[in-house]
Amino acid sequence: MPGEKSGGAAEFYCPQCARGVERPLVCGDCLAMICRECGAVLERVDELGLG
Repeated sequence: MPGEKSGGAAEFYCPQCARGVERPLVCGDCLAMICRECGAVLERVDELGLG
């Protein structure tokens, strides 16, 4: 369907867990994207400068 993401590419990366995060939590106060496993603030994959 249009608007749905296909594939398994994660949009966010957790520097603490060193892996991509497909379903991050969102902070209700500051809207930061947070790792569900460790609580670290996530980085956008396209801003990492890898590749």
